[in-house]
Amino acid sequence: MKHSWYSFLIILLIFSCESAPEKNTMEDFIYADSDFVLTINNLDNFKSNTGNNNFIESLSKTEHYRTFTETLNFLNQIKSQQPFYINLFKGQKDSLTYSFVTKLTDSVFTLDSLKITREPYQLKGLAVEKVNIDKQTIYVSRQGDLLIGSNNTSHLEDLFNGNTKNASVKKIIQTQDKDASFSVYLNNSSLNHIFKNTTIPFKTLTNNLTFDTEVSQNELVLTGITKATDSSSLINVFKNTLPQDNQLAQITPSNSDGFLSITFNEFSVFKDNLDGFNTVDTITKNTTLFDNIIEFGELYTDTTSIVVLNTIDVITTKEALLSEQEKIEDFRGVNLYKFSKPDLFKQQLKPFITLDKATKYCIINQFIIFASNTDALENVIINYQNQTTLNDRPYYKDISAGLSSQASILQVLNPTNLEQLVTSNLNTKQDLDFSKYKSSAFQFIYDGDFAHFNAIIKQSKNTVAENSITEIFNIKLDNDVLNTPQFVKNYRTKQQNIIVQDVTNKLYLITNDGKILWKKQLHGPVLGRIEQIDMYKNGRLQYAFATPNRVYVLDRNGNDVKPFPMKFSDQITQPLSVFDYDKRKKYRLFVTQGKNVLLYDGRGKKVKGFNFKFAKEDFNSQPQHIRIGRKDYLVFKTEHKLYILDRRGKTRVTPKTNLSYSNQPVFDYNSDFITTTKEGKLATITTKGAVSVMDKNLTDNNSLVSTTKTLVSQSNNILNIKDHTLELDFGTYTPAQLFLIDNKIYISTTDKQTQKVLLYDSNGVLQDNFPVYGTSAIDLKNIDKDSNLEFVTKGENNSILVYKIN
Repeated sequence: MKHSWYSFLIILLIFSCESAPEKNTMEDFIYADSDFVLTINNLDNFKSNTGNNNFIESLSKTEHYRTFTETLNFLNQIKSQQPFYINLFKGQKDSLTYSFVTKLTDSVFTLDSLKITREPYQLKGLAVEKVNIDKQTIYVSRQGDLLIGSNNTSHLEDLFNGNTKNASVKKIIQTQDKDASFSVYLNNSSLNHIFKNTTIPFKTLTNNLTFDTEVSQNELVLTGITKATDSSSLINVFKNTLPQDNQLAQITPSNSDGFLSITFNEFSVFKDNLDGFNTVDTITKNTTLFDNIIEFGELYTDTTSIVVLNTIDVITTKEALLSEQEKIEDFRGVNLYKFSKPDLFKQQLKPFITLDKATKYCIINQFIIFASNTDALENVIINYQNQTTLNDRPYYKDISAGLSSQASILQVLNPTNLEQLVTSNLNTKQDLDFSKYKSSAFQFIYDGDFAHFNAIIKQSKNTVAENSITEIFNIKLDNDVLNTPQFVKNYRTKQQNIIVQDVTNKLYLITNDGKILWKKQLHGPVLGRIEQIDMYKNGRLQYAFATPNRVYVLDRNGNDVKPFPMKFSDQITQPLSVFDYDKRKKYRLFVTQGKNVLLYDGRGKKVKGFNFKFAKEDFNSQPQHIRIGRKDYLVFKTEHKLYILDRRGKTRVTPKTNLSYSNQPVFDYNSDFITTTKEGKLATITTKGAVSVMDKNLTDNNSLVSTTKTLVSQSNNILNIKDHTLELDFGTYTPAQLFLIDNKIYISTTDKQTQKVLLYDSNGVLQDNFPVYGTSAIDLKNIDKDSNLEFVTKGENNSILVYKIN
């Protein structure tokens, strides 16, 4: 679709009628009565990350999601680097009303001139422009440097002229993390339930909830706070209590539907608060059964629920059950007893407990377990003794690692209950496949007069067989992939991120779990690989590279590091070469322009004393630094001459025979220089300048890569690895790559015709489970905390794939 670009579209409005000057910040236009306030810190990243998330993709099947995305379709016409607030609430006849505010700075509307109409529109002293995009109409106006819009004129008037009384909402929204993918504010009428237990509607839990959202392909992580002002909100039953370790997972069978855990440091305080919430007569006598518990909860199954008490004094708690000692049976060494007060827990602990038929119980360590039938108790005993509880499952351990170990409320759900929770809130009967989300968790941690909120909705990792290859994630870019994706070091985590560019010259940095961290619009395609430098010698790495007319150095957030980018009027013809001769972070940046080489230091200043002037013809490969013994060699190459220089650009080695050289690099092989000729022969040059040529039956379309001891050459479908010659299937192959990882050598090439990635060891042995699907060359590294290697390649035109070699 062809677009016209209108920078600062709204500045074209009539400026004469700016009202309510006291409203001069974005937060002033947050609507207090919104059901939702969506805070987007980076609109571009928000679109990409939500578009790549599997959980959100599942929701796209629902009518609510389609209505939501269609309503906010105007976001596709806006590009802004500024924060963005969107108010959403139900208007008349349950229609979705919204408004938005952002700063005009950097804001650009991209509007299809064939599908848009624009016209002035007047509202009670307010200058407005009516914009029709396809079938959607929005009304936009400005206040100072702010752009405000809505799909409802009355609401827009209220935002400008009315008293929105949003001080409390603004205060809550100010707690949001400005680095989050996006943040959400909810009032207590926004959701039906967030618990499986439907006797706890969201509106009775708290007044509002705000959370920051981190999005990757397989995971949603929510982190925020909630606050309620009085005892009529359930969250305040934890007032003056301290959360304890949530231990119910230790007793929850892995075949259960999940559990709800409630903790406190003193039951009497908690119970007084709970009685106040339930308006229970305080003189009602409570049972001593609860006196020493620090946790209680419900385990959910498909037919019933199970109540568990966690006591810190099991002997005293057993004494409270002395009148309940009628034994039913002995099951695997555990006594099962009758219980004569089946509705005790529902009466005393409502609304957290729903079971009103607790007729049987047993005791396992510090846990007192109540159920309506012996089958439920026996299932708990079996799983506990077989060590197949939820606590023993790797998927539960995985999510619990991202949660607080102590929470006032912890709810864990299996896929079925997660689906029920989602469909209940979306009011849909659509079947949603959450089978890969084996365990999802929500928790509240009471702290003073508010509670922290955490949630993790994460796809469980599949159990993988040894020596298998698994796809970790598949990330779609906004446009087709331009170059080969590569790994770059994350200096904070000591792991690896992914960097890649699309055909619009937009550069992406992506985490090793599939979250797009940032996008950077460049002035041209990146030449070759991106290097990393430590410009300030403080351990913080920057990204250094060249495009045809610029040399960039970017920080970890994708921002330009001054004085970069350096602009060049003459074209840069080779990738940027970055050398650190003595490993002291004293960088040298070599910029190639045809016959010339320019030399800069790591701060972008020209280096004096480099005496090489220019070549007689264009360089056909990028400058290289080779160290043999204690000597440094700078290697420049044209078609008819090989320059082997010292650091100052003076000739150190003069080849004694003239050759016609290919565009392949020069390598240090057995302490000699080796490359290929234009005719496809191997050319070896000693440090004394002696030249030897060997015919390896390569064509002129050849590639070469080497370590000091391993030489790899490739010509059409012939791959030579040391002394091993491999005849591959006929195809179109990427140049062979060599990876040295933990003293082991790997060689890779990709057949772009059949879309197969091949990986060999140094003996020419194809690795297990290769080939795999891929459409470009790969990068191979260990990118995370485990010992397995991963590789990245291009998938479909607009996607990149990351695989793990198990």
